[in-house]
Amino acid sequence: MKIAVIGGASGVGYEATQQALTKGHKVTVLSPNANSLSNHINLTKINGSALNRTDVTTAIKDTDAVLITFGTKQKKGTTLFSAMAQAVVSAATTISYDKPVIIISGFGVGDGYRSLSILMKIVINLFLKDQYKDKAIMEQIFSSSNLNWELVQPGILNDGKLISKYKTYSSFFKGMKVGKISRADVAHYMLIEAANPANLRQKVAITY
Repeated sequence: MKIAVIGGASGVGYEATQQALTKGHKVTVLSPNANSLSNHINLTKINGSALNRTDVTTAIKDTDAVLITFGTKQKKGTTLFSAMAQAVVSAATTISYDKPVIIISGFGVGDGYRSLSILMKIVINLFLKDQYKDKAIMEQIFSSSNLNWELVQPGILNDGKLISKYKTYSSFFKGMKVGKISRADVAHYMLIEAANPANLRQKVAITY
């Protein structure tokens, strides 16, 4: 497969990139820090921005799937997630991209908020309110598009090992428990969906 990873220089994106290369896939990474990645015969690095439609078009053109693992440490007043979504949808629409587009969001964004525990709601409202607000706009942009999108809402991410034993939920319900999960396992799930999508046009929570 040819896979584009938007945000593939760190976090879940880095894990997805390394796993994909190990499996023999060809990977194009779009990131401001793409040059920090080690060279690989099957790796194409684009040192660019997920907010730039031209950079996105170059990255996703002629690929079989797109993984969007874009993130930011900016917590206050960010609009980067929605701006990224607009750029991706615009680029994909321009080239009539019809392959899977798998996007990382966050558990509790949008419809999932009512499923959060009281403690998690407090944490989000204190520290992540603006990020979650913008991620909700991002989700709306993707879900309203004609792309073959899937929004992945992981629990609390950590740097644990790949164990490939996780649960996924395509519907949300009060009291559901979504705890910690490793970035490696989220990447593993995204790659499975890229190759054999089973949950396109759905929001999927993933946890142990």
